[in-house]
Amino acid sequence: MSSRAPRLPNGLPDGKSLLDDVNRALLRALNDDPRASAAELARQVNMSAPAVRERLGRLEEAGVIRGYRVDIDPAALGLPVTAWVRVRPGPGQLPKVADLAARTPEVSECHRISGDDCFLMKVHVPAIEALEDVLDRFLVHGRTISSFVVATPVEPRLPGASVP
Repeated sequence: MSSRAPRLPNGLPDGKSLLDDVNRALLRALNDDPRASAAELARQVNMSAPAVRERLGRLEEAGVIRGYRVDIDPAALGLPVTAWVRVRPGPGQLPKVADLAARTPEVSECHRISGDDCFLMKVHVPAIEALEDVLDRFLVHGRTISSFVVATPVEPRLPGASVP
């Protein structure tokens, strides 16, 4: 459950759209370079830095910008193998799988999904053989299916971003 206050689909209580062309341009620029200063962002959208800071503040308050993160290559941390693992919990095991995923350091993402399986997890390990230990922890709660990432032809990007 989210702790954010509910907001209208357009983002603002007065009916004005929070996601106007300028804010969309700001989000694209920030997505391309999350470390860009307000002054640099302002130059890109032809506004003043204080106006950009105000817009970013509103986007943060509305929950459009949920945070700022660093993107670290798992291989640089000695975890070159990435797998997506689907989990189909046994009866009564659903909360146990969610709790185990939260406590398993190899799990970098865990999503509750629809369909035959209930969870989709992104797992990083040092070698293919190391995945067995991770899977064994989940097998006591249900069935797992794994797929190894062999390439990433489309890097994570801003949802709805135009493609060059």
